[in-house]
Amino acid sequence: EETNSTTVHVGWPQEIMATSRSYKRLLYVWEGWHNASGVPLRSLYPEFVELSNKASRMDGFDDTGAYWLSWYESQTFKQDLENLFKQLEPLYQNLHAFVRRKLYDYYGPKYINLKGPIPAHLLGNMWSQTWNNIYNLMIPFPDKPNVDVMDTMVAKGYNATHMFRVAEEFFTSLGLLEMPPEFWDKAMLEKPTDGRDVVCHASIFLNNIAKCVIPDRIKQCTTVTMEQLFTVHHEMGHVEYYLQYKEQPVSFRRGANPGFHEAVGDVLSLSVSTPKHLHTIGLLEQLTDDAESDINYLLKMALEKIAFLPFGYLIDQWRWGVFSGRTPPERYNAEWWTKYQGICPPTRRSEEHFDAGAKYHIPGNTPYIRYFVSFILQFQFHQKLCQAAGHTGPLHKCDIYRSREAGIKCYFILFGRKVLKAGSSKPWTEVLQEALGTDKMDASPLMSYFEPVTTWLQEQNAKTGEMLGWPDFNWVPPVPEGRLLNKVVIFVFFTYKKYSRRFITLRLNH
Repeated sequence: EETNSTTVHVGWPQEIMATSRSYKRLLYVWEGWHNASGVPLRSLYPEFVELSNKASRMDGFDDTGAYWLSWYESQTFKQDLENLFKQLEPLYQNLHAFVRRKLYDYYGPKYINLKGPIPAHLLGNMWSQTWNNIYNLMIPFPDKPNVDVMDTMVAKGYNATHMFRVAEEFFTSLGLLEMPPEFWDKAMLEKPTDGRDVVCHASIFLNNIAKCVIPDRIKQCTTVTMEQLFTVHHEMGHVEYYLQYKEQPVSFRRGANPGFHEAVGDVLSLSVSTPKHLHTIGLLEQLTDDAESDINYLLKMALEKIAFLPFGYLIDQWRWGVFSGRTPPERYNAEWWTKYQGICPPTRRSEEHFDAGAKYHIPGNTPYIRYFVSFILQFQFHQKLCQAAGHTGPLHKCDIYRSREAGIKCYFILFGRKVLKAGSSKPWTEVLQEALGTDKMDASPLMSYFEPVTTWLQEQNAKTGEMLGWPDFNWVPPVPEGRLLNKVVIFVFFTYKKYSRRFITLRLNH
């Protein structure tokens, strides 16, 4: 696997990042992707920033970052986000320290510094934004039943259409709307096999805006995995939101704020991912209800949800600095590798690189703070819905599936009428007040959800004497001997080449 042969077929980069544990192979794929997708945009991005800011100023904003922030209608929004992040930082640092120790045990002291950041290529994801793909290295209690049901899905003959039907049934079981015929007629649920080149990033497309908003097409290269099952619920959550507010005037056919749209599908996934729900729909044969199984489940969820928080926070922190001029072009890459994640590049990087450009949302010019907001809101919504459904016990065990059938129409009444149907016709703080009884984002429900595994992580870190944080923040691992040469062939989606030719013209007209 680690030879220096002329050609080594290593497949799709994201798949390799998720499944390989070879230090050299992961390094090559990470470096290859970031160089191929980011570097070509390096010289173009300052010009794009200038043109985007020009368009935003024509609309009366100081810069594009200020334009994006205006969607949240709050003078204290940035400070509110900082306060939320600080509230959650101890939980992240405990997870980070635990993961760093496990990687140290696997890769050794040469590549893991127990006082430093974690090399970005070892976390199972091209951008280190979620770490659940390395769960098999982290399992607290390996003798307990596996909470990943992918093998069962395959054995039961799941395909993309079936996964979307399962998601639709979840929505309708709560009294929400089924998908319209247009959705099924024009959907692209799998990667085409006819040679067409498509961008696989999951998206919803709308039509008939002048009449009523119809989500007439979804585009997703669905694969039969547990993670993709959750993604299907997330994307269908967008569609459900569109359907609910379609009667609003055109200008109000949006989420109350961008984070609301992202949270709607994810709040359902908090139920879908529970062992109880997976057992109910026949994907988990044995339902084990004990403290050790809970820790296994919650750690897997933390590797997805908690690991994401600093990433969701930092992307637009970086862009706000770029758009405002606080971060000049000669500091683009240095500022990208910020303090928030405790992650470092696996090799020395310079301002010749543009590692931000390796993330789809940067060349695609998609605002990202919505995802951080959604991760806060989804747990607030989840807690309220579970209370309305009569759930008692730990929040992480709540499954609101079939609440309507049980005679509890909480989701339809609360979410359908008060949140979804309103669209953006009211300030989001007012919608939040009506739905939850508070107009503030609050991380307490998220912390309550993860409380058992938080305590467990603290205990484990105390036993091994872990240092929280990364005081050796400038540390970068050494380059391995006999690293794979650049003759290795990697098949990459070069959608970024398309962006490099045309993204300068994007967003000139808001």
